[in-house]
Amino acid sequence: MADLVLKDVAKSYGQVTVLEHIDLEIEKGELVVFVGPSGCGKSTLLRMIAGLEHITSGTLDIDGVRVNDVPPSERGIAMVFQSYALYPHLTVRENMSFALKIAKMSAAEIDTRVEKAAKTLQLHNLLDRLPKELSGGQRQRVAIGRAIVRDPKVYLFDEPLSNLDAALRVATRIEIAQLKESMPDSTMVYVTHDQVEAMTLASRIVVLAGGGIAQIGTPLELYERPENEFVAQFIGSPAMNLLPGQITGTGAVTTIALTGGGSATSHVPTLPEDMGRQVNIGIRPEDLITTDGAAIFTGIVNITEALGEVTLLYFESQGAADPVIGKLQGIHRDLKGQSVSLTADPSKVHIFADTQSLLYRDAPIRRIAKKAH
Repeated sequence: MADLVLKDVAKSYGQVTVLEHIDLEIEKGELVVFVGPSGCGKSTLLRMIAGLEHITSGTLDIDGVRVNDVPPSERGIAMVFQSYALYPHLTVRENMSFALKIAKMSAAEIDTRVEKAAKTLQLHNLLDRLPKELSGGQRQRVAIGRAIVRDPKVYLFDEPLSNLDAALRVATRIEIAQLKESMPDSTMVYVTHDQVEAMTLASRIVVLAGGGIAQIGTPLELYERPENEFVAQFIGSPAMNLLPGQITGTGAVTTIALTGGGSATSHVPTLPEDMGRQVNIGIRPEDLITTDGAAIFTGIVNITEALGEVTLLYFESQGAADPVIGKLQGIHRDLKGQSVSLTADPSKVHIFADTQSLLYRDAPIRRIAKKAH
C-alpha cells in the first residue's frame, strides 16, 4: 500500500481554483519532488498534505488512513520549512527535543533520539549552541533533525535550501541525499524551484503547471521523454529548443520541413494521416552538433557564453518564438558573428503536435498551461 495517496484533490480560494484533479500515489521509501513555475501550487499542495491548508475536494490518505479532517499534529508527518523556524532562545538540543517533550516522551527516549539524529546530521558538537551561533547550513540541519527525532510516517520539505548561498546549497543537498540513503524506508516529499535539486535527489518528480500535473516520472524519464512542450522546456537548462515545421514523411522515421528553412529527421513514429501536419520539433541545446552537410538549423551566432567545459551559442531563429540555443563542448568564442549549421541525431529529435508529444498520442492530455515562463 502506498504511504500517501491523493485522489482528485482540488484547492480553491473562493472563485479562484489553484489546483484540481491531482491524482498521485507515493510509495514507502520514495523521495518525490514537486517542481513547477512560481505560483503553480507546489507549496500549497505540500501544505494540504501537512494539514496546514484545507482540501477543497478530493481525498488524502496517509498510511491507509483518510486524513482530510485530521489535525496536522495527528497525521504522522514532520515538516521542514525554508525559514528554519527555530526557537532563538533554545539550544540545538532543546529545539530538537521540544516536540518530544510536548508529547510527554520519557527523558531517556528523548535523549536517545536526539543523540541519534545529531550523530546522523553531524550536530553532536553543536547541541549546546543557540541558533544565532550557527551557520545557515547548520540551522537547516537542526530543522531537519527536529523532524527526524519525531520518527514520522512522511517527511515534508518546503524549499529547505532556498535561503542558503550557492556553496552551502550544494553541500546541504549532498547531506540530504546521504540522509535519505541512511533512511531508505522513510517517505519524503520535497518542494523546490531548483532543477538540480529535483534531478539529483528525486526518486520521481511531479511537474506542476496550470493548476494540475504536467507529468510524473523519474528524472531521466522527464529529461529524455517529456510528454508535452511545457515539461520539455521546463526540465533541462538551457531549455529545449522548439522549431515549427510540417511533417513531410511518415512512418518509423519521420521527416519534417522546418518553417525557417532546413529539415529534420526523427525516430518518433508517425501515421499516414500525420502527413502535412503542423508540428514543433524539440531538440535540447546539448544534442545539437555542428555540420557541413544537411542542417536542421543555420543561423548567425549573436552571443557566445564560454563556461569552460561548454560554450552556449545564441542564434536568432526565423519562425521560432525564442532564440535557438546550442551547447557545444569546449570554448568557441571565435564563432560569434559567424554562420553556423547545426544538426542532431534523429533519436534526439522530439515531435510535438498541439503541445503534446507524438510519443504519447494515445495518452490523455493533462490540463497544463501552454506557456508558463
